[in-house]
Amino acid sequence: MSAQALKELHQMVLHIQEDRTRSADNLSNINKTHEKMRHETRVTAYFKSKLKSLYKTAISDAKTESELIQQAMEKINEIKRSQNQKHSQSSEKSSSQSSTKSTGGGGEERRKGMRRGVLMSMLQQNAVNLPVWDSIMDETPPPLCGCLPADNTYICQPGDHVAARVKYPEEEEQYILAEVVSYNNATGKYDVEDIDYSEEEGKNEKERHTLSRRRIFPLPLHKADPQVNPEALFQAKQTVLALYPQTTCFYKAMIHSIPKTKEMDYTVLFEDTSYADGYSPPLSVPQRYVVPCKNKR
Repeated sequence: MSAQALKELHQMVLHIQEDRTRSADNLSNINKTHEKMRHETRVTAYFKSKLKSLYKTAISDAKTESELIQQAMEKINEIKRSQNQKHSQSSEKSSSQSSTKSTGGGGEERRKGMRRGVLMSMLQQNAVNLPVWDSIMDETPPPLCGCLPADNTYICQPGDHVAARVKYPEEEEQYILAEVVSYNNATGKYDVEDIDYSEEEGKNEKERHTLSRRRIFPLPLHKADPQVNPEALFQAKQTVLALYPQTTCFYKAMIHSIPKTKEMDYTVLFEDTSYADGYSPPLSVPQRYVVPCKNKR
């Protein structure tokens, strides 16, 4: 699967380069036409007609290139998800083997510490690797770019990470970071696994939940570039769900400041009654882990 995906990506890149080379000739003709016009006392109908045709072709070429780039970005995202899954499985196996070989009273604690560190590192890397939406010619950002919600018909794919609203016995509902296992079209429900591990009795198992679509919050598929698509960002004082740093749980928070560049994160104020004003100090959360806060149904 990975080798085939890389082969497809390679073909996409070649196609993009071919399209770019082809469109470069048209851009060169535009520059040459403008250069010729400099020696004319007025813009003739001939030059007007020629430029109109050249610019029309340039716009069409730009849109085509944008579509090809977006397709390649989606393929890159697909490859990264596959690699992250393999890395996670490899890390689980390595941690399990280390636990089996270790002796003494501290073996289990070391295993847990390694597991938590690997998981947090993976989540941070996923946030860094989230592709930025590349908008060309004022193209509207798609759903799941930044703060933009998914379409009503959108179905998460196996392996996607989501914020899931779960209910544990005798406990309040929680929003956890989970991985989609499958979706049942007949029942309209997802099977998801808690991204974190169950440490009960030293087991290496993930909790599985069957949840309706209204309890699933897809994470962004693209970061928004604040300098290009500021409309795809949450705004200051807006209420959201954000992943609390170094945890796998989402909590209600208020946007404190928005990213100024595509590399920057949000800063948010988490609801926290232990503080006088009811909010924590500002904490940094990547775009990937900030989702709309909807009313419970």
